[in-house]
Amino acid sequence: MATIEECRSALDKLSDNMQHAEGDVREAAALDRSVSCHITDLDVTFVGRMQGGRIVVRDTVQGPPPERAEIRLAMTGDDLVALVDGELNFAKAWGSGRVKLSAGVRDLLQLRKLL
Repeated sequence: MATIEECRSALDKLSDNMQHAEGDVREAAALDRSVSCHITDLDVTFVGRMQGGRIVVRDTVQGPPPERAEIRLAMTGDDLVALVDGELNFAKAWGSGRVKLSAGVRDLLQLRKLL
């Protein structure tokens, strides 16, 4: 099972990847939205903002997200690490329910380029 530190590191790596993206991916990464990532097996949520082509984690809280973010992810820590490392396909994980993504329709259309 991935630790809180490994999950935080995976989010930092994802943020770095987003910042160096090009084309449609860069456009999708340029969204300015509140973000939460609930790690279900650790019952921890990373809360932050997607801005300037990065994910800026501002807080780590115990339990589910305290407020409803505009973009909400939920998955196990191992799945987060596997997604960022390229070992888990996002579309398959989302389709099977391993990864949950909630956002407005417009944001989902933009995020599909990113994910």
